[in-house]
Formats: sequence, C-alpha cells, structure tokens
Amino acid sequence: MAVSSGEGKTVGPDPAQRESARERAGEQGLLFDERPAAVSEDIGYRGPTACAAAGITYRQLDYWARTDLVAPTIRAAQGSGSQRLYSFRDILVLKVVKRLLDTGVSLQQIRTAVQHLRDRGVNDLAQITLMSDGVSVYECTSADEVIDLLQGGQGVFGIALGRVWREVEGKLAELPGERAEVGLPAETDHPSDELARRRKARRIG
Repeated sequence: MAVSSGEGKTVGPDPAQRESARERAGEQGLLFDERPAAVSEDIGYRGPTACAAAGITYRQLDYWARTDLVAPTIRAAQGSGSQRLYSFRDILVLKVVKRLLDTGVSLQQIRTAVQHLRDRGVNDLAQITLMSDGVSVYECTSADEVIDLLQGGQGVFGIALGRVWREVEGKLAELPGERAEVGLPAETDHPSDELARRRKARRIG
C-alpha cells in the first residue's frame, strides 16, 4: 500500500499527453480546489444518519467500528442502549472507504490510507485527491500531481475529497445531528444554520 504525495512513475515531458491528462482530470472533477466552509466538530451524528450520508449499510458501519477501521470520534458505544456519535470527518472517511471498496481496493490498503488521513486536519482533507490504479493509492495535493499520475497511466480513478465533502455536507443538512456534550438537537443552535438563528432570535426577543 502506498499513500504518497505524487510518488508515482516519473513521466517525461510531453505537452500533448499532459494536456490530455489535464482535460481528463477536469472532466472527472479531480482538480476541485474550492475550500469548503469549516464544519463544527462538536456536532455528532448517530449511526443511521452516518449510514445515510455515507451511502453504506449499518452492518458495514458496525463492522468498521468494531475493527477500528472507522470508529466514531465523538462518542463510542458504551454498553447496551448507548449510541455512537460520528463527526463530519468520520462520515467523510466512511464515504471514501465505500468508494475505494467499490473500485476494488483491498481492505488492508484502505486501512493504511485511513490511518494516513487520520493524521490530517479536517480542512486539509478537502484539499486532497486520492488516485488509485486498483493496487496502490496515491495522495495528490496539487493539480500537477494528479496530472502526472494520469499522464503516467497510474491513476485509473480518483476521488477528490473536496467533492465528497460537498456531498456529505449537503446530505447532512437534511439529517439530524446533536451536540455531543448535551445531546440536544444540533438544529436548535447550530452556528451555520441561519434559519435556526432567526428562530432562536424570535424566541428570545
């Protein structure tokens, strides 16, 4: 398993091939570099919500948590009846794991990639594109690295985490979350929810 920053095959300069690779990257949305808005790390999402946002089954979620592939970082299950709480970052990684599995990357390789992603900050993840040839996974943090891999034939497919971020963000906007410390619905006072702020202001005023 190789998670790298452009540590792919060295490719000689060929303007025509490079332009073709750039066009392919653009068509696949691999050069997405708009920085998403910051997310609140004290908002947690229960298992069913995490499954819906990541597009996975509860069985997958449970297995990955028990094997520590993607464990909830806000609150782990503690005894019967307790609820796991997943952060936005956790759900982003869950969705990436699902996409890597769907493209044939082995679970062992994915585990190494996930450990690598855990070492990065939430905002850093949005600026990464993961490329894979089905055997190795490469981390790219610039357009040039993506193009180099495509030009060299190594990047069979790619996952722009910025786009996955947007997908998860849009899905979670329709689903319930809760404050980790008090267990209250996030919608009551989520700082990024303009409608909630207006309702709260009306109640207070």
